[in-house]
Amino acid sequence: MSSRGAAFRASFDASAYQRGEKLGLTEEEAAFYDALGTNDSAVQALGDENLRFIAQELTKTIRENVTIDWTEREAVRARLRVMVKRILRKYGYPPDKQEAATRTVLEQAEVLCAEWPE
Repeated sequence: MSSRGAAFRASFDASAYQRGEKLGLTEEEAAFYDALGTNDSAVQALGDENLRFIAQELTKTIRENVTIDWTEREAVRARLRVMVKRILRKYGYPPDKQEAATRTVLEQAEVLCAEWPE
């Protein structure tokens, strides 16, 4: 396991795991849910259900679009950034918080992707 992966696992505590189970999310989806849920105004505006849908769609989209060296290729990162922003807009994520959420999601994706089989 990479040091990033170990850091992710350590930060993904039991309460986060239980919250993910309660919402019907996989571990990866729960990680994106938690990343988006750090913004209180987004949680209040969207609610758990919409954040759950966003997390599921982000997980699916990122899994389908990452390449082996995506973290080093700016063109791939840019394409993923656009996809993440589209998903956030689609579900009404607060516009003033989208840039920070996009950065957080991409950071989380880097950690998660290190653990995904190639």
